[in-house]
Amino acid sequence: MSTETIVSLEGLTCGHCVASVTEEIEALDAVTSVSIKLVAGGISTATISSTDPLSTAEISEAVAEAGYTLVGDNA
Repeated sequence: MSTETIVSLEGLTCGHCVASVTEEIEALDAVTSVSIKLVAGGISTATISSTDPLSTAEISEAVAEAGYTLVGDNA
């Protein structure tokens, strides 16, 4: 079974930002794919597919590890 989680991210401005956040989220257990819609200067959206549900806290920690901020989940 696959689970999809959608979160909002702040501070991403370029492809490098997207790559950094994607790499950190993909390192989480159960994550099968990450797709980020970049909105430079605004709130970007990440769609995360995983085999098990993810907590907002673990996603937030991964995003922070890349140097950015999770501003909300869209559950």
